[in-house]
This record gives sequence, C-alpha cells and structure tokens, in this order.
Amino acid sequence: MGASEASSSKPSSQPVASPIKHSDVTLHRTSLQAKRQKSFLKVPDTKSTSLACFTKDNVNQLDTFTSDATIYDADSGTQLQQHSDLWFEDGSVICRAENTLFCVHMSQLARHSLFFRDMFALPQPAEPKSLDGVSRQRIPVIHLYDTAEDVGNLLTALYDGPSFGNNDQNDFRIVSGILRLSTKYIVDSLRAKALAHLSTAWPSSLRAWDLREDLARGYELEGATPGAHLYPHPFLIINLAREVDAPSLLTAAFYDLSRYSYAQIFEPSEDEALYRPSGPPPPLSASDMQRLCLGKEGAQHAITSLIHAMGNGQSIRQHQPHAAHNHIRRSSGQSSTVCVSAAACRKDFSELVDLATQHYLFDRERGCYDPLYVAEELGQLKSAEFSECKACAKSLESWAAREREKIWKLIPVWFRLEVGETPGPR
Repeated sequence: MGASEASSSKPSSQPVASPIKHSDVTLHRTSLQAKRQKSFLKVPDTKSTSLACFTKDNVNQLDTFTSDATIYDADSGTQLQQHSDLWFEDGSVICRAENTLFCVHMSQLARHSLFFRDMFALPQPAEPKSLDGVSRQRIPVIHLYDTAEDVGNLLTALYDGPSFGNNDQNDFRIVSGILRLSTKYIVDSLRAKALAHLSTAWPSSLRAWDLREDLARGYELEGATPGAHLYPHPFLIINLAREVDAPSLLTAAFYDLSRYSYAQIFEPSEDEALYRPSGPPPPLSASDMQRLCLGKEGAQHAITSLIHAMGNGQSIRQHQPHAAHNHIRRSSGQSSTVCVSAAACRKDFSELVDLATQHYLFDRERGCYDPLYVAEELGQLKSAEFSECKACAKSLESWAAREREKIWKLIPVWFRLEVGETPGPR
C-alpha cells in the first residue's frame, strides 16, 4: 500500500493535508493527574501534540492516495508518505510523525495510553457543512513531534506486542524508542516490558551482571565480525535512563563505562569496544561526568584494597577463625578445611600478591579498572596455586565471592547515585 513517487513540485490536483494549526491541543491540561503531567514534562524538547482533521472530501482523496496518488503538506509542500504496514483502511485516526502518516484506531490508542485517552475525550469542533447543508465526516490527524521510526515501533508493539532481541546495538535502537514514547504517552504496560528487557543487559543484581558478562564474552569470541561487541555505548544507556526516569539502569551503566580508560572513552580506536563508526554518542551531562570521574577513582581504590587484604591474609582468617592453629599438616584422612602447610601457603599468597600488584596496578590492563573482574580472577587463580591445599583454595574462593558482593553494593556510593538508583539484592 505504498505511495507512488511524485515530482518535487506540488500538483494542484493532488490532495493536500489540512494545516495542523487551527485546533492545537496541549495535552498536559490541568485535569490530568500529577503522574501524567510529570511523565509528559520529563521528555525534553517536546512540542505540544496537535490535532487537526481531514474532511470527508479529503478522506475520499486519501482513499485514492492509498493506491496511486500522493499527498502534500499544505504549508510546506512536503510530500507525505503512508506507512507501508501501519495503514488500516478502517482506521479512525491518522498519526503524523515527520513526513510519515499512520492510519490506526482510536480505540487501540485509548485502550493502552492514558495520554491518548484524555486527548480523544476532549470536545471536538462541530462537523463542517457544505453549501448543501450536509455535514462532512472528519478524520482526526494527530501531529506527533517524534521520529517516524520510533512512532512506527511503538504502534507495532501496541498492535502485535513487543518483540525484543538480544540487547545488541540494533535492538537498543528499537527498544529505546519504544521506552521513550511509552513513557511520554503513558503506556505503562509497554514501558514496564521495555525496562525489563533493558534490565537484562543493565541489571541491578550481581548475579544478573555475571550472566550479562558471560553473554558478552561469548558474543565477542563467536562474533563473525572481528572486535564485535554486543551492548550499546554506556553513554546511551545513562542518557536514556535520565530522559525516561529509569534509575535502575544507572548502576550497571556507570560501572560498565568506568572499566575503560579515559582515552578509550573519549578517543577510542577502531578495535576498541566504545568505538562507533557512525561517530561518538551524545555526551553525558556535566554532573554525570563528575559521577564517572569519582566512580572510577572509587573502583581503582577498591582494587588496591582487594590486593592489600589478600596480602594481609584476610582471605584465610575470615574463613577460618582459628587459622593460626589450623596451619598444620594433615593426615590422609583429615578434613580438607585444615591447611596442609602454613609456610607453603604463605609463600603462595605472597607470590599471588606480587603478581596481582604487577598485573592490576602497574601494567594498566583492563582488570585495573574492573574490581569485580579482579576479585573473580583472584578467586580462580587460587585453584592452580593451592592445588595441594584445598583448605586455602576454598577459603580464598569464598573470600573473593564475599568481596564481589561488597563491591556491588558499593558501586552506587562510588558514583554518587541516589537512593532510587541503588542496585537490588544479589
């Protein structure tokens, strides 16, 4: 049902859209609840959605337009195009986004959106009459100041249900648009689904974060494109969370961003995770840039504290209250909770501390910026180093797991996130 090509000039015989200016409707009127007012006002640079009508004569011409004709904006002369899929012949309202028209059903919009429900409840002008005194049917035209892609994705989700992908960069473009408009037009059920989907990639629990990281590593290893990375740029997540008031996404997004050096963040090379061929994303606000700097400092201090604690033997003493008496050589039938050789284990710990200090503090590799990764790796290194002492191996593993839980709870503190932005339980 696509519109045919048209010349750049406006033929006088072609149907023309009625000017959208005689019946502007500001939707956050005083009768709206405070919740709906807040939702509308939180979307930046939002113009008043306006309502106009096509008369019955124009509707008949639009029927012709659906096959071979074209239609133009009366003010600018811009050619308007019918959406290839979201144009229903029995539709009762036309939504215009940019230069695309969507003919959909008032009942469908009003059923899901409090925003449109209130809009359609407003009194409408009387039907115009022609010289013969006959009333002319009017079809409402809503001018939405959103991108045609976002409106199309929102309407598709309302009709067919949301169909989300794997949270990669292409999927994010769709989901973020749905989240923006479901917030703006108060489609609460769709907003909740979009947020739940994004939360699998930007979670509020440590366990979900570990699952997220496993997926990312697998994607990078198996990706057909060298250097391929699964998730979108954290800048996009942070800015989206601010725009739609979704603080639950911030902890993971800030932490993910903090794992990169400033050079990788602001001047990434083509083989690095934050590089985007299309250009850098919109920058963070000044306050969020400050949070990033403070958070990176907190993360680096956490790594130093981890290594220091391991060097002081806390990884064993916290697990074994009587560690000084447990460092005895055990017989073949003795419990594996007792250290087999205090001297050998102390030597192994000392070597691990030296190795960790060199690798995570001086070599400036990725682990230096990622305390969760450092703690996880320290917990894995113990198996090889303490293969003959199961007690110390188990003790170090348990210590690393506890430290990771502490780190996760501290992340909102590092980044000065508010109470509503703190992560949930493990």
